[in-house]
Amino acid sequence: MSKYIIITGAAGFIGSVFAHYLNNNEIDKVIIVDDFSKKEKLLNYDTLPYERIQRNLFIDWLEKYHNDVDAVIHLGARTDTTEFDYSIFEKLNLNYSKNIWNICSNHGIDLYYASSAATYGDGSLSYDDNLEIIDRLKSLNPYGLSKNEFDKWAIKQINQPKHWAGFKFFNVYGPNEYHKKRMASVVFHGYHQIKNEGKIKLFKSHRPDYKDGEQKRDFVYVKDVIKVLFWFLEHRPDNSIYNLGTGKARSFIDLAKSIFAAMNIPTNIEFIDMPTDIRDKYQYFTEANMAKLYNIGYNNSFYSLENGINDYVKNYLIPDKYYKK
Repeated sequence: MSKYIIITGAAGFIGSVFAHYLNNNEIDKVIIVDDFSKKEKLLNYDTLPYERIQRNLFIDWLEKYHNDVDAVIHLGARTDTTEFDYSIFEKLNLNYSKNIWNICSNHGIDLYYASSAATYGDGSLSYDDNLEIIDRLKSLNPYGLSKNEFDKWAIKQINQPKHWAGFKFFNVYGPNEYHKKRMASVVFHGYHQIKNEGKIKLFKSHRPDYKDGEQKRDFVYVKDVIKVLFWFLEHRPDNSIYNLGTGKARSFIDLAKSIFAAMNIPTNIEFIDMPTDIRDKYQYFTEANMAKLYNIGYNNSFYSLENGINDYVKNYLIPDKYYKK
């Protein structure tokens, strides 16, 4: 490949795993972008051989060196679903993304960016990645709102990259999420609770139609996410916004049992009250409709919840390793 692939958010969770995946596939023309001043992310990318560009310098760099760029994988974002200052998201998730889109559109650079399943809100309009419902989606938090605002803006643009796609990531878990602290996956937190206390804490249900622990999510392993991103780079399929989950909702009890099994420890679950400040913003069910992705020819299988957690726990969490090779 004669031109560069750019990964924004490359010090973060999905971005660093994808960068290592490209490196492991001997793709050397890659440049990584992020705020590299955050030391807690250092081990995510310290062994990568790629040139680094600071996030605040990237827009000017891209405008200047656009002829050298084949595609931008835009994974950089503020992802805290408990942050309610919308101006933070507007700056990083909306305006920054619009700048990247416009430069890519003007100069023939392909763009693949991270949206989120948080755009679906309570799911009352379905979890279907049909572009026609995007205008009507109502997110439960400013993070999801910022992602949906960009999706709405993008699909209305006349000036578009030749090839582009947005990915509505569902509940991604896996190695290199360690810096995310309270925003890390339930798998990560559950593992450490079990390791330290011998039990896992799950939220009680505050709805009569769901039993405690039967709230469901579409949990998707990060190794599956990066395979989809790589497939898009290889095939450049139809421009659209795509769900990226497994298509199979699983309960938090299933998740907990899978962690205990991977640790070879008897299941011990404690149900705790959900904090009152998130009760009315809590999703009880998410499940990606994956038909659109399969219809364009994607046919790789996804990890089951059990197999994904088993790999994560045994090969990364227990030995305290990062995804690198």
